[in-house]
Amino acid sequence: MPDTALETRGLTKAFGGFRAVRGLDLKVRRHAIHALIGPNGAGKTTVFNLLTKVHVPTEGQILYEGADITREASAAIARRGLVRSFQISAIFPNLSVRDNVRVALQRRLGTQFQFWRSGRTLTVLDEEAMRLLAEVGLAEAADARAADLSYGRKRTLEIATTLALDPPFLLLDEPTQGMAIEDVDRIKRLIRRIARGRTILMVEHNMSVVADLCDTITVLQRGEILAEGPYAAVSTDPAVRAAYLGGGHA
Repeated sequence: MPDTALETRGLTKAFGGFRAVRGLDLKVRRHAIHALIGPNGAGKTTVFNLLTKVHVPTEGQILYEGADITREASAAIARRGLVRSFQISAIFPNLSVRDNVRVALQRRLGTQFQFWRSGRTLTVLDEEAMRLLAEVGLAEAADARAADLSYGRKRTLEIATTLALDPPFLLLDEPTQGMAIEDVDRIKRLIRRIARGRTILMVEHNMSVVADLCDTITVLQRGEILAEGPYAAVSTDPAVRAAYLGGGHA
């Protein structure tokens, strides 16, 4: 089995005359934690949108586990196991924590679009829902209303609903954005735990998170790779330091 889980070749996205991503050649190693970092406007979110088919590439290829998925629809990408957790928390605020996870688990029953069915049909998912909540440290809050959770715990719940799909490849978009220090530490421990046996590609601005978690870091600037490697290498790269300290808006 090849060591590369995801690869892009010459990936490009143009919006009119502006190229947000320019000829990106990216390789994400299987079972690694890989970070995309860069100044604001560097193209990080556009790359995520290309990988999950929010945007269609202007040029280039996307390969997942050796298969060309460049023209596949977003639903097909998710079925292959590339699942994205969004920068803005996406949960059902008026449902309980447990019910949020049970809704995410409905796909396993094939009833996710059968909205007329009784909620009692979801009770068969209780054990799995509680297992996932225990995995992310939310078991004691199972009966709480999702809206009543702190911001950091809402993001944790979102990750739990993402894990309900049992994805082999997880894309995390700014998982610690806006969090207090104690929540950041909790999310770091969670990411490290759920990374076992999974591949994770993350966009993250918090450099302490990147330094602690990531095997490989790709630094983007103006839609191109500026530097790549372990944190110790990229953090001392003069071009990277200039991009962060000297502005570098794309």
